[in-house]
Amino acid sequence: MTDARSVVLERDLPHSPERLWRALTQPHLVQEWLMRGEIAPVVGHRFTLTGDWGGVLDCEILEVEPHRTLSYSWNFAHDDPAFDLNSVVTFTLTPTPAGTHLRVEQSGFRPDQKQALGGARHGWTGFLDKLQALLASPD
Repeated sequence: MTDARSVVLERDLPHSPERLWRALTQPHLVQEWLMRGEIAPVVGHRFTLTGDWGGVLDCEILEVEPHRTLSYSWNFAHDDPAFDLNSVVTFTLTPTPAGTHLRVEQSGFRPDQKQALGGARHGWTGFLDKLQALLASPD
């Protein structure tokens, strides 16, 4: 998989790592900014994410370091195997004096998946905009 491609987005957020962690790991909050699914921050936990567009992603928690790192598989099976996607999403939270630096990476795009790579970049930009709006709202 040496030719695999990644999408990386980074944002500085004026919120604590703990507040951001809640938004990344509590199903009712994840549904507000990402998709519906029964995520749980436990290595080996399997869950699905269901998008408003009808797509279903098969996921498994791969790494958990509370308030620092969350990583899970992000797999999409398509009717046409050329569009199958087997990737990994990793959220890295780094405390800053003003809040938290968030780095999101989706890795595992094949070289022939340029359209999926571009779609992911666009999609994650929108997801992170929704996440910022959620975090800015009162509890």
